Amino acid sequence: MEEPNQDSAQAEPREKKGRRKERRPMSNKKFLSIWTPVLAVVLIVILGANIALNIFHNWVASQLGIGTWEVTNSEEAEDWDLEYNQASYSSLDEARDAASELVQEIAAEGITLLKNSEDTLPISAGAVTLFGRTAAEPVYGGSGSGSVDASAAVDVRGGLEYAGFDINTTVYDELADFAENAPRTDIVMDEPDESEYAVGEMPAADYSEAAVDSFADYNDAAIVVFGRGGGEGGDLATDMDGWDENYVEGQHELMLNLDEQQTLQLAKEHFDTVIVVINSSNIMELGELEDDADVDAILWTGGPGETGFNALGEVLTGEVNPSGRTVDLWSRDFTADPTFVNFGRWEYTNIDDSNASTLQQPSHAAMDNGAFFVEYEEGIYYGYRYYETAAEEGALNYDDAVVYPFGFGLSYTSFDWELTSSTTGDVDGTIEVQVQVTNTGETAGRDVVQLYYTAPYTPGGIEKSHVELADFAKTSLLEPGESETVTLELAVEDMASYDYQDAQAWVLEEGSYELSVRTDSHTVAEGTEAVQYQVDETVVYGEDAPRSTDETVATNRFDVVSEHFSGSADGEGAHLLSREDFAGTFPTAPDASDQEAADYIIEGYQHFDVDAAADASDAQMPTTGADNGLTLIDMRGLDYNDPQWEDLLDQLDVHEMTTMLLNGAYNTEAVPSIAKPRTNDVDGPHGFTSFINDDFKGAAYPSAPLIAATWDKDLVYRMGEMMGEEALQMGISGWYAPGVNLHRSPFAGRNFEYFSEDPTISGVLGAEVVSGAASRGLYAYTKHFAMNDQENGRVDNGIATWADEQTIREIYLKPFEMIVKNASAPMTYIADEDGNHAETEIGSTAMMSSFNRIGPYWAGGYPALMDDVLRKEWGFEGMVITDFNLYGYMSPDQSIAAGTDHQLVFAPMKQFEDTSSAEAVDNIRQATHNILYTVVNSNAMNGLGPDAEVSYTPAAWEIIRWIVTAVLSLLWIIGLVWVIRRVRKHGNEESATA
Repeated sequence: MEEPNQDSAQAEPREKKGRRKERRPMSNKKFLSIWTPVLAVVLIVILGANIALNIFHNWVASQLGIGTWEVTNSEEAEDWDLEYNQASYSSLDEARDAASELVQEIAAEGITLLKNSEDTLPISAGAVTLFGRTAAEPVYGGSGSGSVDASAAVDVRGGLEYAGFDINTTVYDELADFAENAPRTDIVMDEPDESEYAVGEMPAADYSEAAVDSFADYNDAAIVVFGRGGGEGGDLATDMDGWDENYVEGQHELMLNLDEQQTLQLAKEHFDTVIVVINSSNIMELGELEDDADVDAILWTGGPGETGFNALGEVLTGEVNPSGRTVDLWSRDFTADPTFVNFGRWEYTNIDDSNASTLQQPSHAAMDNGAFFVEYEEGIYYGYRYYETAAEEGALNYDDAVVYPFGFGLSYTSFDWELTSSTTGDVDGTIEVQVQVTNTGETAGRDVVQLYYTAPYTPGGIEKSHVELADFAKTSLLEPGESETVTLELAVEDMASYDYQDAQAWVLEEGSYELSVRTDSHTVAEGTEAVQYQVDETVVYGEDAPRSTDETVATNRFDVVSEHFSGSADGEGAHLLSREDFAGTFPTAPDASDQEAADYIIEGYQHFDVDAAADASDAQMPTTGADNGLTLIDMRGLDYNDPQWEDLLDQLDVHEMTTMLLNGAYNTEAVPSIAKPRTNDVDGPHGFTSFINDDFKGAAYPSAPLIAATWDKDLVYRMGEMMGEEALQMGISGWYAPGVNLHRSPFAGRNFEYFSEDPTISGVLGAEVVSGAASRGLYAYTKHFAMNDQENGRVDNGIATWADEQTIREIYLKPFEMIVKNASAPMTYIADEDGNHAETEIGSTAMMSSFNRIGPYWAGGYPALMDDVLRKEWGFEGMVITDFNLYGYMSPDQSIAAGTDHQLVFAPMKQFEDTSSAEAVDNIRQATHNILYTVVNSNAMNGLGPDAEVSYTPAAWEIIRWIVTAVLSLLWIIGLVWVIRRVRKHGNEESATA
């Protein structure tokens, strides 16, 4: 055999090795398949991170640090007094301590004694036993944006121990353990399917043998505490079927359930003295407890805030004599109320995303891609207005239907009243009534005097309640035998009713008007006589003679909403309850015909057409970017219509304005070119709270119904002042409060945020708290404008709320109107070139619109509401912000065209569709004017003098963000250039080879 050639054998491997060195490079296709995704991912990370940081900038800043806006004043202003709003306290801790004392005072004045058989209360501070899980887990307020920080709040046990009581710890510990191990969630915001409406009471059988044995050692009294919570985004259950394992037919959440009934029975079996405490901002059905001879006393505390339970202890012992009065009528059967069948939401069956362009797909479980509505068929007749009027007409037996009237409350002492004088002027004047109140008992106390009026009613004419609250006053603390004279006033024109069917105006009908002094809505005070006021000729407040408080005449603005009520009670379509025939017109639930939307309703669900608005407009393109040398502080103290405003607004460009308008979540953006600083605007009605910044945590005030139950104007003004004091210490300029929607239904989840069922007490107290806040430079966003009186369906594409114009104006708009017209506070400004101060008045300058629709139109984008009524009729000057603008139907373009200025949203989540037409720029400019007017007259201008400059120093994390973004962007560009060059080079080589 021939030997292999060694050279040949060695040559083959060398040849193969040589071929490996000559391997062709990766093809462009494969190369791009690897590097294109890499570059895309890096770009997405860069853009996504920056977009997310823009959207959640405020929250991130609250966690990692907030940049600072620095003010540099001119030399001439360095020695001027530039603290326009001066704090009364030297530190936040000092202000918080004062606020905590005020909370206890408010609770002491608002806690209401509903029952006191045989003068059971007050009792000595002895050994007592607490019953009910709420005794160990109280309700301090509510959930959502109106929630408060209750982490350090006084609980029921602490409040009673504060007053000297000795608490049965054996029972209390069992209640506390049960509450901890059986969590009770009342309301989860906008997630009704996740809200556990279970009352969660500890069953009576769970009280151990040791606990029962301990009763004998703590038997001075059993104090049984029942509670209900409420919250933003959900209402209380009108039917507990499926929510309560011991459900009985007809049971709702505001009744005592079986566990609570058995707990009360356990207390009654072992104690001679049984006191029930209702810790709930929502009223409850208490007829059985009022009738129960074994229940000796009932106290209502609302949500008492951080120190309110101290006041409860003092009320029980008599250290404080209760002087609270109810702010809702407590009926015996809530299901018989005229609002009951129309509380909730019903869906239109013929509106979907095929014919309504504002409808959106749900963003989370609670939202539905549909259109929903609610009908206020009761009209003006709800709460005490219904029960007092129906009783007058013989439609019900008042004593059978009502447990506690509106304005009711007991005392440990007694009072005599004497109407000492009354003055009645002409129809352009004011009626004045003076009442002398004398303490005829043996205990010092305060009393509430209420003035009501009764207007002449003609069957078939303008609907009128039998009585309406006109004014009220609370006495000072009167010692036994001491007297005080209080004065109550009513403008004659305020007794007018709104006639939307004929006169289309406010009308004061001829006839006799009766004014009565009452201890509550039903009880005329003994020893007082009615005051008669005669109107000889009907007065129509029309075009030639509007009401004295209106800037322009009030006339029909909501015909499309009123005309919805054309049906009959026994036929199809919505109808209105009428005093002429309560039984025949009593509200009914919507039927199939109600659920079929007419064309004009479907039209209201169409997206705002910016092009059509621009084409129809005669607006002239405003000047932008002018160099007029003005700064915002130059506008402080000037009238809203002062010509200098035009010069200032001419300086701004569209980008500056839209940046401010579209980033309004808990702030107003800085505008450095005119030295406008950034402001912090914060929730909520019962004390500052913030979802995005833990630094903004203020004192936890009582819930709004308990505040209102004080019936104390001066005390509520002081609350506004104190909120302003905390604001000065924390750097807050705007406050999302007060809430003055109404308690249309006891089941509304947000009743804890709203004062009362009555518009007058809501408007009076709302004006007081706004005025108090304004006195410290804090602008208060009165909310939610308007008719946001239930939570169910609030963001399901905006629930369509239907009411006739009389009801809209007399009931639901009235508290907002009273605040706009009556809120007032002094304001200082630089008056001359030497830096001297002058003083003027400032009123309500901020408001928040609502999620819902008025009829088919989103409230925040409805010109009839936001412009015609609010600004033109009432003369409102200031800014309106949307409620949280997260939903498709809330168009920013539509809002500024209608009169809503600011978007409560994180930029860039919402954008304007049109920023170039004359119509759009004019609207943007007007909205900017409204915001700047509000801010310049607030505490935000403290420290700024003429010719000041504002500069921003970013927080460390912002600098790091920019550096990281720049580095990654540079690397991405280098990578992109490298990929492009490589692909081009390889492509040329392939072409040459081919």
